[in-house]
Amino acid sequence: MLGLIQRVSEAQVAVSGEVIGKIDRGLLLLLGVQKDDAEDNVARMLKKVVNYRVFPDDKGHMNLSLLDINGELLVVPQFTIVADTKKGLRPSFSTAAPPVQAQALYEMFVTQVSTLCSIQTGIFGVDMKVSLTNDGPVTFILNS
Repeated sequence: MLGLIQRVSEAQVAVSGEVIGKIDRGLLLLLGVQKDDAEDNVARMLKKVVNYRVFPDDKGHMNLSLLDINGELLVVPQFTIVADTKKGLRPSFSTAAPPVQAQALYEMFVTQVSTLCSIQTGIFGVDMKVSLTNDGPVTFILNS
């Protein structure tokens, strides 16, 4: 699994002009599933996302996690994040998981993370519009 997290002061995802998920202070996670991913990748990604220290402490150092600040999480499925871009001028999706596998692991991630923090989500396999205010900006790529 690959995830791109962005520390946000607000973020939302809309489908057909309707906002389906919205958060205030927290993380926006764009989550991609690779064909070799399994349940253990879900567990590792989950642990990283909720515990990654990207929020400032009282000294301004990035020492606090999403759980530490009781922040919110917006999870958006994004298969393009796993694209192979090493060669040429067109992305290859040969490393992306097939849709059935990707959706199952995405839903497993969402179910498990929802027991740890406040979560909103996008919809798997649907065209979405994501907007955010990146706080910092702070952006990291996480690999399970």
